Amino acid sequence: CFCPCLIYGAYVFLPFDAPLLPTVSARLVYTLRCAAFATFPIVLGMIVSGISRLCSSALEPFGELQREVEIHRTYVSQSVHLFILYFFNMAVLATYLPQEVLKLIPLLTGLFAISRLVYWLSYAIGRSFRAFGFSMTFLPLLAMLIWNLYSMFALEPDNLLA
Repeated sequence: CFCPCLIYGAYVFLPFDAPLLPTVSARLVYTLRCAAFATFPIVLGMIVSGISRLCSSALEPFGELQREVEIHRTYVSQSVHLFILYFFNMAVLATYLPQEVLKLIPLLTGLFAISRLVYWLSYAIGRSFRAFGFSMTFLPLLAMLIWNLYSMFALEPDNLLA
């Protein structure tokens, strides 16, 4: 319930529009450029994971990981997997959206980055709090997937593989 309200509010109140993107290749390049910003939380997690591994008091550097190190390593691993799914769904979404709605691509990218940071913070606080951050990432991903499948099979079935 929180994510649609956040996206709608940002869509209505943020004063920017997507550039004119008439071709599919221009839309994919735009999506790729937006997706570069979504890697920020992942790169930050890699840096913190490396620092926490260096500062770890473990006697065996490749042995059993401490909780502080495991949190960051798990966060980075899960974020990379979700980013791949998110990026491919955004790329497909950009090909089906009308020009006036392409503002959603940077908004969804920002939501991904913010939700991964929220997940990381809530995961570090306690495992029971991480559902909110995960749902902020997963539910928009699920909505994009449903819209993409609907667009492929219902709106343009003749252009499915074109």
